[in-house]
Amino acid sequence: MVWSVDRYLEVNRASWDERAPAHAASPGYSLASFVEDPEFVSHVVRFDLPRLGDIGGRRGVHLQCHIGTDTISLARLGARMTGLDLSPASLAQARRLADLVGADVEFVEAAVYDAPEALGRGRFDLVFTGIGALCWLPSIRRWAEVVAELLVPGGRLFIREGHPMLWGLEDGRADGLLVAHYPYFERDEPIVEEVDGTYVATDASFEHNLTHTWNHGLGELVTALLDAGMEITSLVEHDSVPWEALPGQMQQDELGEWRLRDRPWRLAHSYTLQAIKASRG
Repeated sequence: MVWSVDRYLEVNRASWDERAPAHAASPGYSLASFVEDPEFVSHVVRFDLPRLGDIGGRRGVHLQCHIGTDTISLARLGARMTGLDLSPASLAQARRLADLVGADVEFVEAAVYDAPEALGRGRFDLVFTGIGALCWLPSIRRWAEVVAELLVPGGRLFIREGHPMLWGLEDGRADGLLVAHYPYFERDEPIVEEVDGTYVATDASFEHNLTHTWNHGLGELVTALLDAGMEITSLVEHDSVPWEALPGQMQQDELGEWRLRDRPWRLAHSYTLQAIKASRG
């Protein structure tokens, strides 16, 4: 299928705009828990609490924040948070949740590569990115440069993401085999798919099902950050993810993470990476 670099944002925005209300209504995002419990934080943030440490008073930005559950969770841990996303429908849900729970979070509509212009350069102590974000970006090098531009010297990047090994597998196989089907390395042309559902439980049906995505190898990510002036301080690979990435082949643990039912140690499911922006001089 022919694609246009000028249209990938338009195509993906339409998909996210249509799915945002369904995501907000789904139990998977636990919006009711945010309202009922002022100390509740999202599963994604809770998983990494031992690595995240004290972020009280930090000026943070959550890139590709979607409906804001991770953003608000970081604010509840004491950070002064801004969320950025390209989907106005997603941001409408994020602002609604922030109002409901009284969270002082700013939400800004912009594409990731436009973040320095939209938010200002050198403003943040923390850049956070959560699961399922990088695959929507065509260039990991441009992303790394954006991260470095947003951070103050000594500022920190914190990201948990699906592992590129996992993203490269074919899902839905009846035989249960792990088959490398999609690119592991970043390629110029995207993976163009028609996906009529979404990753949460919902009865909603959708019309905007076309998506453009890219994979980025772990070495490509690390090299891009190093070239952008970042210093890698931690890289931990995990044998679990917070959603059923390979339907029919995974089981959920008591913490809500999903891993392969059969020998999960065969597959790196996700990773958590931290880096700091090198100080001047």
